[in-house]
Amino acid sequence: MWGIIVNPKSGKKKQKCLLNYLHKKLIDKQIQYKCKTTAYEKHATEIARSFVENGIKNILIIGGDGTTNEVINGIFHAKINNTKDIRIAIIPSGTGNDWGRYWNLTRNYKKAIDIFLHGKETPIDIGKINYTRNGEHYQHYFINSIGFGIDCKVVQLTHKLKYYFGSHSWVYTLALIAAVFKHQPQMLNITANNNYSFTGKLFTMNIGNGCYSGGGLRQNPDAKPTDGIFHAMFMQKPTFIDVAKGISMLFKGNITEHRLMHNIISSQININTANPMPFETDGIPITACGPYSIETLPNALIMTS
Repeated sequence: MWGIIVNPKSGKKKQKCLLNYLHKKLIDKQIQYKCKTTAYEKHATEIARSFVENGIKNILIIGGDGTTNEVINGIFHAKINNTKDIRIAIIPSGTGNDWGRYWNLTRNYKKAIDIFLHGKETPIDIGKINYTRNGEHYQHYFINSIGFGIDCKVVQLTHKLKYYFGSHSWVYTLALIAAVFKHQPQMLNITANNNYSFTGKLFTMNIGNGCYSGGGLRQNPDAKPTDGIFHAMFMQKPTFIDVAKGISMLFKGNITEHRLMHNIISSQININTANPMPFETDGIPITACGPYSIETLPNALIMTS
């Protein structure tokens, strides 16, 4: 039995053809399924939680990174004993598909459905962050990456710009340039479980389970969601020249070589700051306060690719 979760806002034009083709393939192969369409924010979380709590251990996601993030949180907040035998598959149809890009998942829905039906299974790591908001403690899960500082500001601005200009690749670039001038670096302390420690002003930080973020940018080029560790990068407060060089290096894929860049390889990262600091997970911005504890959950799910 497969539970299918469809985000109707993720690539509307071809979705009807996709669903008709998928239905035919599932019927031909005598695969039982239940299909649910999301209607509001975090609906995918509710659907995924309901699926797994009712014994459905296979979930097909038709959507992008944001929908996938919601599904992951539904699975890990569900009242179940074990997630390691839960399998997910993705047919990319959203605007942000960095997780699918790592697995070479195509936007051609016929090929994507073929991968779903015949792909190999790989145990994957999942990230978890503990944080506070209004005195309450929260846990949030992510599959691809988590970002602070300008990384989060870019996501916030991208969401606003998409409302006016639609989903185009240049919208992220515009948001990145605007964020450089709007963001104020924040004093904090970062520690990792390999005795790493840093105290200073943070300009940007990205912690990668996967290597892609921001629509195909390789902020952590060596990150792999199968090795039990995070690859993280962060930059101190830069000069204008440093920012210009950093943007160029980001698009070239060698941002980790920037003179102000710090690189961390660790299974757990802790961040302490005196002031509230929002973050983004898989392109979803979240308002939060510290301290923040980010850890990897090894081999927590199965990915079909």
